[in-house]
Amino acid sequence: MSATISHRRTALALILAAGCWGLGTVISKRAVAELPPLTLLSVQLGASVALREALDDARVSALALVGIPVRPGDVEMPPLPDRTDLRLFARPAVLLAGEHDRYAPPEDLRAYGALFPQAEVVVVPGTDHYFWRREKEAASVIGAFADRVLTRP
Repeated sequence: MSATISHRRTALALILAAGCWGLGTVISKRAVAELPPLTLLSVQLGASVALREALDDARVSALALVGIPVRPGDVEMPPLPDRTDLRLFARPAVLLAGEHDRYAPPEDLRAYGALFPQAEVVVVPGTDHYFWRREKEAASVIGAFADRVLTRP
């Protein structure tokens, strides 16, 4: 991230799940509980878990959902939070997916993003669920989002 992060205001926690970009780190709930307000970045199936947790955790000041499975296909998972639940999440959010993501097709992702009070939806053209050959572009979208939300007064 290019901006200086103010640690007195908020902390950035990366909750990475499902092996996105070759990473598979998960921060324990105990470790997260000890942090000040945070921005969660969660990917793929972990994004649906992070979203559910963020709805009830006021410490989450922003949420980045990468490849959230709005159309899970043959993947068994609980339903995503609906309009009633999402209207209560009045914090910044970004939903990111590739143009050819079979689990988060752009039209479905945009429709789901519209249910959030403060969400932006970004679709990276010419790539899939794993951002094949567009990883840096996807990372820069998330980095810019984190810079914006972490440096707000």
